[in-house]
Amino acid sequence: MDNTKEKKGQIELLSCALEGGCSAKIPPDLLEKTLAPIMQIKTDSNLLSDIDIGDDAGVYKISDDNALIFTVDYFPPVIADPYEFGQIAACNSISDIYAMGGEPKLALNITMFPKDDSLNILANMLKGGQHKASEAGVLVVGGHTITDTTVKYGMAVIGFADPNKITANSSAKEDDIIILTKPLGTGACLAAMRQGLIKDNDIEDVFYSMKTLNKKACSIMNKYNVKCATDITGFGLMGHTYKMAKASDVSIEIQASALPMFNKSYEVLDMGCITGAAFTNMRYVGDNIKTDDNVDYNLKMLSFDPQTSGGLLICADKNNAENMLADLWREGVDNACIIGKINKKKEKYIYLLK
Repeated sequence: MDNTKEKKGQIELLSCALEGGCSAKIPPDLLEKTLAPIMQIKTDSNLLSDIDIGDDAGVYKISDDNALIFTVDYFPPVIADPYEFGQIAACNSISDIYAMGGEPKLALNITMFPKDDSLNILANMLKGGQHKASEAGVLVVGGHTITDTTVKYGMAVIGFADPNKITANSSAKEDDIIILTKPLGTGACLAAMRQGLIKDNDIEDVFYSMKTLNKKACSIMNKYNVKCATDITGFGLMGHTYKMAKASDVSIEIQASALPMFNKSYEVLDMGCITGAAFTNMRYVGDNIKTDDNVDYNLKMLSFDPQTSGGLLICADKNNAENMLADLWREGVDNACIIGKINKKKEKYIYLLK
């Protein structure tokens, strides 16, 4: 392979994206306003989860002991290497199945690619996606590709679960302990890399995390019969926490000083490298959050930072939380940590404490 051409192709792949990863999502407040008039009332009792509570995937009961989980996700490049981008995009797409407590089984590729660019780049993207799908036990059975001026890639994924064991975002209960399984800061770190403030080899931990499936975290979550969970992506920790609190009609307390972060997360936020999506996430949560006056500003912005292929936010029973955390560590989910708890509904949905 001509390394010069490959390097050139990689640079073009990254530079063609106006926004990378889950930062490219339409702001959640605008999206909800747009969707509100077309949301339908459920007419089928087998539809267990859909758009009304903003859960991670649609769930449809097909028998007493089996339910189908269906989701889709795709986005522009977050990294120069096509193969690694394919891995990250597939990992992110599959994550919604894990967030619902399911086992992913089938996937279709969704790809947009400039027709005049090297198809070797496209092939490497798809190979990366196939690699992660195989690791997850997912069969890629086809897909759809169209020409576009910018590159985008992801998957529509189908999984299965016991309908009585779905981990919806609407089932948080008072006194549950909140566990987060991956560090925060992908949005800020990737933005800093694109702006030349840091080098790509400064954030290898970010790339590794984005390529890591939430498979082990899901397995342990199911071991402890967790009822409520979600994954953290473009709406940031606070955006997804707000969705969970609202859907469950509870208040959620988050400890800012307990938030796990990547090696460079705090440093780049301290440089002022805060994505526009972080501010739209803050606007979305609005006045539904109360932040202590002494919360570090950088940690506050970390909590709103858009994540790409982020971790699971798990509501663990208070009697199981420590054992679950120990199991996560034993299985190599090293950054998992307790970051808060569920309280009875108060004035605000979220309380961000020091």
